[in-house]
Amino acid sequence: MPAQRTLIKASHIIAHDGVKHRHLRDGVVVLEGDTIVFVGRKFEGTTDNVIDATGRIAAPGFIDTHIHMAGSPLDKSFVEDHGKRNFFNSGLFEMLPARSAGQDTAANHACVEFSMLELLHTGTTTALELGPVPEYTAEQAARFGLRTYVGPMYRSGRWHTDDGRTVKYAWDEAAGMAAFERAVAWIAKNDGTHGGLVKGLLSPSQVDTCSEALLRRTREAGTRLRVPVTLHVSQSVNEFHEMVRRHGCSPIEWLRDIGFLAPEVILGHAIILAGGSWAQYAGDDIGVMAESGCSVAHAPWVFARRGIAMESFSRYLKAGINLSLGTDTAPQSMIEAMKFAAVVSKIIDRQTETATAADVFNAATLGGAKAIGRDDLGRIARGAKADLVIWEGESLWMSPLRDPVKNIVFSAQAADVNTVIVNGRVVLRDGAIPGAPDIKAMARKLQQSGERVWANIARGDWAGRDADALSPQSFEGWDGEEPGSKTLAD
Repeated sequence: MPAQRTLIKASHIIAHDGVKHRHLRDGVVVLEGDTIVFVGRKFEGTTDNVIDATGRIAAPGFIDTHIHMAGSPLDKSFVEDHGKRNFFNSGLFEMLPARSAGQDTAANHACVEFSMLELLHTGTTTALELGPVPEYTAEQAARFGLRTYVGPMYRSGRWHTDDGRTVKYAWDEAAGMAAFERAVAWIAKNDGTHGGLVKGLLSPSQVDTCSEALLRRTREAGTRLRVPVTLHVSQSVNEFHEMVRRHGCSPIEWLRDIGFLAPEVILGHAIILAGGSWAQYAGDDIGVMAESGCSVAHAPWVFARRGIAMESFSRYLKAGINLSLGTDTAPQSMIEAMKFAAVVSKIIDRQTETATAADVFNAATLGGAKAIGRDDLGRIARGAKADLVIWEGESLWMSPLRDPVKNIVFSAQAADVNTVIVNGRVVLRDGAIPGAPDIKAMARKLQQSGERVWANIARGDWAGRDADALSPQSFEGWDGEEPGSKTLAD
C-alpha cells in the first residue's frame, strides 16, 4: 500500500536549501511516509491529508545530543543552589551519588516516561540517551514516537568522596569490560529497530572513570558497529587536574594521544579546558578538538546554574568545532538550552553580536545531525526524515513575529509547540500527545519516586546526611503561627 502524503501549509518554514537553513514565507512541506518529498511555494501533486499551519512556523525538530532520561527529572528541587568550593561548584561528587543511591527501577522507569513527555513538549525529535535501562528506554521511544539513540553506560571505576574534601576512585576493570560487552551486544541486537526509530550509541561514562584499554575498545567497536561514541570529558576542575596528575596533560590531549578523538566522537561538555580560565593550565584544547573533527555536546544550563560558563560558544564555532546542544539535567528543554547557550556566551564575550539565534538554532538542529552522522535529520529538505515541529506564531510569547528563529530562541515557551512530527507520525497535536498518560498522573508517579529518593539520600552521602541537611529548603518550615501569637482558643 502506498505511503500517505501529508501537506503542511505554513506561513513560515525554516527550510534547508542543501547548504544552510533559509526562511521560506507562505510555503508548503509535503511528507510521504517517513520522508519529506517537497519543500517550496506550491505543490502541484495530490495529497491525502492537509495540516493547516497558517500563522504558524514549521521548523526542523531539535536533536538533543546529551541527556540522562532515567535520572534527570529527579535533579529538580534537590541539586540546585549547592556545590562545595573544593569541588569547584560541581555537584558530581556529593549531590549526584546521594541522589542516585535511593533510585530504584520504578524510579528509573518513571523518569524515562516523564522525560519523553518533556522532550516532545519542547520540540525535541531526536534524543541521545545515556542511561541504565536501555530495554525500557527503547520500548518507550517506540510508544511515544521519539527518535532515540540509546547508550547503555559503562566504566572501569567510579568516583567517590569519604571526607567531603577529596575525590577518590574505586576501580574494577573486569566489571567495566563486561558492561562494555553487554552494551555492544545490546546495540548489535537493537540498532535500527522499531522502524529505525531506535539506534545504538556507545557511551563510556567519564574520561576519569574509564581506562585507556576500555576507551580503545570502545573506539574500535564504534567503527565496527557504525554508531556514534560519546564520553563525558572536561566537565569539572577536579577531573581536569586528576587527569593531569595521571598523564601530565589535559584530558582532551590525552584522548588525542590514545587515538580516541574522531569525527564520530561526541564529547559531552568539554568545558574545563587547557587554555581556559577554570583550569589555569596552558594549552589549546579548542585547537585539538577542531583538528580532530569531533563534536561537542554543550549543555549550558547544568553549568550556568553553578556559575560555570563555556569560554565561549562563539570561540568554539570560530575554531571550526561542530557544536551541538544537550539538556543533561532538568529542565529537559532545548528551548532553554538554546537561550542559555546564546545569552551566557554573550556575557562571556561581552558582545551581543556573537552566539546569535542562528548559531544556537543551527547547533540544535544541523550540529546535532552532524554529530551523529545523519544528513537526513535536523533540516526540512527533500529526502530528509519527516521530523518537524510546528510552532505557534500568534501567542502571548511569539507575537509579534518578524524573525521566527529569533522568536523561537529568545521568546518561545513550551506552550508554543503546537505539533510534533517524528518519522512522519504526528506524536504531539494541538499541544497534547495522543494516547499518552495524563500529565498530572505522570507527575504524581514521578513525585512518588522523588519521595522515595529523598527519603534515602543518607544512604548515598558520605556523611550520612538527609536530604534537608545536604540540600536545605529555600525557606524554613512554618506552622502558620507568628512568634508569640495566641490561638483563637486563647
